[in-house]
Amino acid sequence: MSNYSKQTNWGQFLTLITVFFFWGFVAASNDILIPVFKKAFNLSQGESQLVSVAFYVAYTVGSLIYMFISKSIKQDVVNRIGYKNGLIYGLLISSVGAFLFYPAANLGSFNLMITGLFVIGLGFSLLQIVANPLAIELGPKETGSQRLIMAGGINNFGTTIGPLIVAFAIFGSAAAANTEADVSSIKVPYVALGIIFILVAILIKFSSLPKVTPTITENTEDVVVGEHRDSALKYPQLVLGMIAIFVYVGVEVSTASNLPAYMEKSLGFATKDIAPYVSLYWASLMIGRWTGSVEAFDITAGAKKILRFVAPYLAFGVFLLVNAIAKHDLSHFYIYGLVILVMIAADIASKGNPARMLLIFSSMGILSLITGMLTSGMTSVYAFTSVGLFCSTLWPCIFTLAINGLGKHTNQGSGYLIMMIMGGGIISYLQGTLADMTNIHMSYVVGIACFLYLAFYAVRVTGILKRQGINLDQLKSDGAH
Repeated sequence: MSNYSKQTNWGQFLTLITVFFFWGFVAASNDILIPVFKKAFNLSQGESQLVSVAFYVAYTVGSLIYMFISKSIKQDVVNRIGYKNGLIYGLLISSVGAFLFYPAANLGSFNLMITGLFVIGLGFSLLQIVANPLAIELGPKETGSQRLIMAGGINNFGTTIGPLIVAFAIFGSAAAANTEADVSSIKVPYVALGIIFILVAILIKFSSLPKVTPTITENTEDVVVGEHRDSALKYPQLVLGMIAIFVYVGVEVSTASNLPAYMEKSLGFATKDIAPYVSLYWASLMIGRWTGSVEAFDITAGAKKILRFVAPYLAFGVFLLVNAIAKHDLSHFYIYGLVILVMIAADIASKGNPARMLLIFSSMGILSLITGMLTSGMTSVYAFTSVGLFCSTLWPCIFTLAINGLGKHTNQGSGYLIMMIMGGGIISYLQGTLADMTNIHMSYVVGIACFLYLAFYAVRVTGILKRQGINLDQLKSDGAH
């Protein structure tokens, strides 16, 4: 049985992960909006990436607002308003952004549409600041990263069905004759999304989620004798982790957001036929996160070994099911089951250590991008898509490593990390601009540079935490079965 000091509060956790679903739904749907807006508004590849820029830069603006308010009131704003209210306010702000799509679609205004995405992102930034550390705290510290991976798996269920639903809303049925984008049809799913945001806010209002947790308010300034740290930025694991979040979200988003252009220009795909492949990319993150979340369950070691193989293929089955419902041809995707085996091997090799997992998965991400750049046809598509498998556990790994040992500075550190989500927009824009200057195929060298930094961080942060008295292998073994 488990030796963990406390058990995961599954009732609270299940309520919390509903917000993770919506982050994924909207983020992945952006990848369908990009080629649609590009055609409808006659944009260059770089200009089309303003969709990503607006959405992800909003996280930075939201984090800056959060820090400004905290400084003004001389108290952490999340600790003051409470986790539950933080989630509610975030959902209500995002609902306003979703409702903006109605007038934007009626007016055919690109600027108003990306303004709507920006406002949604503002709400999501508050949700992220609250939800990520809370997911870690709703159970044993030893399995915090695995709980975050599990929440990410729900996030990627949203990313899997989001592109399909939005594509259906825009293009209607899969009829071959329907190839033109109709931006006016975007308003219906986004208005519905705004209503759902409000309903979830009501659900959270009546939930048992805590206001604050003890660990996030404790004083850890003297973890290392003689040190006094009055700011989260005094912790090197956080500062380097901020850069890691920036490049990680960058490579995750840019790989997907530039994939439609690659498939259109290099492979001759119609825009309406790309949605299943965008869905597969985001489903790949779900596959990896369902695999990584196995460690969060309080079950025997033997059962975990079995689940490590069952969970990813169950997630793959979800992808196949939703695409079967959408009446897409599934025969192209069965071969992907072999690629999943590589991810499972990488997960086993990591042995639950977040730094080791970050190093191994980043290395595999580099290999995937190099393979995609050196090949063509569907081989390159599956290579680029597999980047999703190896990005799958990087967010919880980086987040866990970056806030480890911050104590009362945890919420502040979380805010700094959420700020760096802007990398999703900036790096997507850089890759799109590079694609305009060269070609979309070779622009993926940007992603390789991102993964190289992540591998460096994995090695560097291990030494930093060890000097602070935090041994990642020991932390994991303390909770071993």
